[in-house]
Formats: sequence, C-alpha cells, structure tokens
Amino acid sequence: MTAAAPFGQMSIRQLQDGLQAKDFSCVEVASSVLDAIEAKDEELHAFLEVTADQAREAARALDARIAEGAFAEAGPLAGIPVAYKDNMNLLGTHTTCSSAMLENYVAPYTATCVQRTLDAGAIPIGKLNMDEFAFGSSTETSSFGPTLNPWDEERVPGGSSGGSAASVAAGLVPVTLGSDTGGSIRQPASFCGVVGVKPTYGAVSRYGVVAFGSSLDQVGPFARSVEDAALAMNALCGHDPLDCTSQPITTDFTANLDDGVKGMRVGTVPAFMEAQGLAAEVKARVEEAASKLEAAGAELVEVELPHAKAAISAYYVLGPCEAFSNLARFDSVRYGYCDPGHKDLGSQYEASRAKGFGPEARRRIMLGSYLLSAGVYEQYYYPAQQVRTLITEDYTRAFEKVDCLILPTAPRTAFKFGEIADPTEMYLSDMFTISINIAGNGGMNMPVGTGVDSGLPVGAQIVSPAFKDENMLRVAAELERIYGQAPVAPAFRAGE
Repeated sequence: MTAAAPFGQMSIRQLQDGLQAKDFSCVEVASSVLDAIEAKDEELHAFLEVTADQAREAARALDARIAEGAFAEAGPLAGIPVAYKDNMNLLGTHTTCSSAMLENYVAPYTATCVQRTLDAGAIPIGKLNMDEFAFGSSTETSSFGPTLNPWDEERVPGGSSGGSAASVAAGLVPVTLGSDTGGSIRQPASFCGVVGVKPTYGAVSRYGVVAFGSSLDQVGPFARSVEDAALAMNALCGHDPLDCTSQPITTDFTANLDDGVKGMRVGTVPAFMEAQGLAAEVKARVEEAASKLEAAGAELVEVELPHAKAAISAYYVLGPCEAFSNLARFDSVRYGYCDPGHKDLGSQYEASRAKGFGPEARRRIMLGSYLLSAGVYEQYYYPAQQVRTLITEDYTRAFEKVDCLILPTAPRTAFKFGEIADPTEMYLSDMFTISINIAGNGGMNMPVGTGVDSGLPVGAQIVSPAFKDENMLRVAAELERIYGQAPVAPAFRAGE
C-alpha cells in the first residue's frame, strides 16, 4: 500500500505508524526514498554518495523483525531513512569531508554517532555534501560543487552542513546528521527552514567524526519537527568509552515537549538584537517569536552577555589552531591525496597538501600555523582561551536567571552564490552562533516563518544551559505549535 505523501516528507511517527500497521514495508520506504534522491538530487546536489545496498539490507532486516512482532524493540529510529554529513565514518563508504584530499578514502569503521542511529533502527541512505573539512558557511567550499538551497536554487543552503539541511528541507529524507563547530548545524537549518540541534558539548560522541576543532565540534540532528529531532537525540546521546569528552546522558528528550512554556523564564539579549548587520526582517521575526512565547505564558527576562562580542575574534584563533593540529595527519603517506612524481618526501608532502586542500582549508591551516608559532602563541592563543572563560562565565550567570535564551540564528536569510567573496564577511554569518560553541551550551534553530522582504526562511535560535537541552526543545515545541512544523520547500512538495 502506498503512503499519502512521499516517505521522505513524512514524520517519524507517521512512518512508524504505517510500518506497524503494515500499510507499507521498510523496503518500500527505502526504495521510494532512493528513487526520490535519484530523481531530484542531481540538481540539488545534497548527496555525495548514496548507500543503496546498505539501505536495502537494513530495510530487509527490519521487515523481518516486524514480521516477527518485534518492532517495538527495534529502536526510536526504526525504519527511518537517515543520511550523514560526509565527515562521519560509515564502514565501506567514502568519507571525503568534501575535499580532494580524501576523495578516495573509504571508511574502515563506523563513527559512534552513526552506529547509534543504526542500532536505533535507522536505514542508512547516504553521505551528504558539506564545506570542505567543515570550513565555511555556505557549502561553496566543497571540492565537489555546492549544494543548492531548495527554497531558491540561486542561493546557498548555509554551511558547513549544507547538504544535511537541504536534503531535509527538500523532503528527500526525514532526518540527517550534521556537525557544528561554530554554527554549522544551526545556520544552514535557518537558511533552509528546518529544525537543527547542536547538543551540549559532550552529549554526543565525536569518535569517528573527522575533527575540525576538537574542543568545539558537536554532532546533532536535522529534522522538520521538534519531536523528530528529540527522537534522534534520544538515539545519539550518551557516554562512549571511545570519546573521553562524552557524558552519560540518559534524558528522554521527548518527555516534556507537550508541557508548554508557562512559568518558564526565557532570556533575551538586547545587544544581539541591536547588532550591526542584523537584517530588519530577521529581527522582526525573532522579536515576534519572543512575544508569542510571552503570550503563551513564558516570562521574558533581559540578560547580558558582555563578552560575546569578542567571540568571533576568539573563535578565529582557537578554531584555526585546532584545525592546524588536526589536519597535520593528512600527510599523503598514510592516507589522503598523494601527488605523483616526486623524488623526496618533502616535495611530495608539500605538493600533495597544496593540491589536496582547497583555498579555505589552506587559509585556516596557515593561520593556525602562524598562531601556534613561537612568540605568537602567547600573544593570541592564551588571550583567546581567557576570553573563552569569560564568555562561558557570562552564559553561566545568564542561566542563573533564565531557563533558556532566544536569539537570532543568522543575521540574514540565505544569500546568493558568490554574493559574499570576502572571507571575513563570510565569517560574520556565524556571529550569533559561535559563542555557544565556545561556551559549550546546547543551541538549536527553530523556523519562525519567512522574512517579509526576502520570502525566505528565518530561524530563531534557542539556547539552553549545559546538559539541559530538554529546555530548548520544550520551548521549540511551543514555537512549533504556534508556527507549525517546518514545511518542505515549495518546489519539492508533493503534488506541487
């Protein structure tokens, strides 16, 4: 029996209800999603690799469990097609980080975050496009070509998890995973009009995810509903002995989604709302969302984050230093692109890295090398770490007064390809998200309509205290009751 809507545009609850009722099978779900990707993704370019064989094998195994009456034990993502940002290892697939450096690299093992979705019953659909090594805010730095925004194909989907956001916004898959070092889940979620969650640092294992900034990176889900994102969080979070930073999270993130916001204290940051570069249409939507939360029973409380203005400066010291260290392993000897014809190791190494890494990757490697050099290290790296402490303390004090914050996610809606050529201006795309990575708190994007000028999605960012990610999901669920679930982009909706 066929579904009323394409399987990729259905929620987890809809898919699982249909599977349990035997209205359709997991194999039908997988085959339909794979067909939709083949038909629609050639132009969108969200996928770098489609794992059709693995998807069908997982679907057949789940159908066998359903036939035995064991669906209830299959996991929170049972039968759900899930795709992964291409910096996450999945055994037997390519893990390229959208870089020529890793174009031919095949993963010898599976990342913990990916394995946990598989253990939860997910159907692995493929690997998704991104900015090279997660260096970017538009997916324009991918060595394999950019992903387009499903709402307007002349515009970027955001980055670095652009493929993860675009594939959900286009209704190709209901859930994807991305990574967020300075806004790389939340900003593309805002540009593409979907839910995107960056959990508290340490809530999700980073083992098997190619590192950018090890003290900043975090994995999280994209979805079109808060409940779907919460179910994905249930599968992802928890301690992993292979990642010393992961914590023993046992929270059921769906438990308080229906509680509303009455009695909650929601913080606003006046300085953020007056920030230079914040578009009027974004400001209006975020202020409207805050007012609607107040009308629903929340108390709005103004708070200060006095050191947040220094977040970008600190981030572009800490991030490149960690990137330089992490990317040193790509030496053309053990793995990665190896430029042929060299008679000595030094010239081979230099040529391979020069040709294997794209311009933005080279820029950050050189910046990190300079910042960690003798005489410079003390001048920049130590002060950046001190600023990090001050920013973290600002958030700690703010959360003594409030249960969560509501902020803009991005300063503007999605921009056109090639519109921002200056790297420094591009870095400002994450002006409202970076400080949360520095402090380590959880943050998420919640779609709150479209801009009155652009007609493109606008996102409000909800930020929670560390390891209280259920707070932001509860607030986001209230906004979802007000604004509705995130829609599929108009050009990709069923029947349109």
